[in-house]
Amino acid sequence: MPNSSSMAQFLLLAVSDRRELQLLHFWLFLGISLAALLGNGLILSAVACDQHLHTPRDFFLLHLSLTDLGCICTTVPKAMHSSLWGTTTISYTGCAAQLFFFFFFMSAEFSLLTIMCYDRYVAICKPLHYGTLLGSRACAHMAAAAWASGFLTALLHTANTFSLPLCQGNALGQFFCEIPQILKLSCSHSGFLREIRLTAVTACLVLGCFVFILFSYVQIFRAVMRIPSEQGRHKAFSTCLPHITVVSLFVSTSIFAYLKPPSLSSPSLDLGLSVFYSVVPSALNPLIYSLRNQELKDALRKIMNGCFSGAVKYLCSGV
Repeated sequence: MPNSSSMAQFLLLAVSDRRELQLLHFWLFLGISLAALLGNGLILSAVACDQHLHTPRDFFLLHLSLTDLGCICTTVPKAMHSSLWGTTTISYTGCAAQLFFFFFFMSAEFSLLTIMCYDRYVAICKPLHYGTLLGSRACAHMAAAAWASGFLTALLHTANTFSLPLCQGNALGQFFCEIPQILKLSCSHSGFLREIRLTAVTACLVLGCFVFILFSYVQIFRAVMRIPSEQGRHKAFSTCLPHITVVSLFVSTSIFAYLKPPSLSSPSLDLGLSVFYSVVPSALNPLIYSLRNQELKDALRKIMNGCFSGAVKYLCSGV
């Protein structure tokens, strides 16, 4: 069997041998990716163009949209190409690059979700200190720390994973290059344990951030319960609960996918879990984080009206 130094390519998971299911997989991924590209693209345009959206909350939302676009563009196009043309191969270098950028964007996204929770905690529980704790310089430093932590995490995992000798073939049971699937091909017991320990440390950090998020939302809910207006309480709860739902889905599925015992592994389970933490959040985040943001909705409405008016004028001038 080839080792990692001589392996030229990997084989990704073929969703089905039936052409109808391959096309269904293609159209499903196309719909999800278009929704993610449209939603995140509109948020980026609105925050960049509207002066009323130059707030810490919208600043972090802009960075979250960038990570969502990065996640979708790293994994989904290759999966769509494989389903449409029936080619499941990916080069060794391409696999390493895909794993690095996927881990980079995912790690940065979770850091940003933690920071955005802190932003809401300060805004609701400590409003008098909001300008001090979340000034422009502090926001820039926190965003830079999120991207830097994502880069460092991705670099460590990618370098360690692709330094392992691979002697169990080249077939990956996943539609993109993922660490657990590559570890199954390793023939180095010590290297395998080293990556497992590194993954466990990363999972502990993720759980620590998740506990901080839960603690922050508990404090937010306690502050919200003191709001005399029932309408105000309802608005706050309807805003925070979807956030917790998306973060919980993201954390639970990703940790289970990376730390579940091999006996529970199956192609259908691995595929379902990976879709839930790598594809679905990128499409849901624009909807969840803009649904109760009236300023953002007004800016998006202006952009869409402007685009529609421009298209009408262009068509009329052509006629």
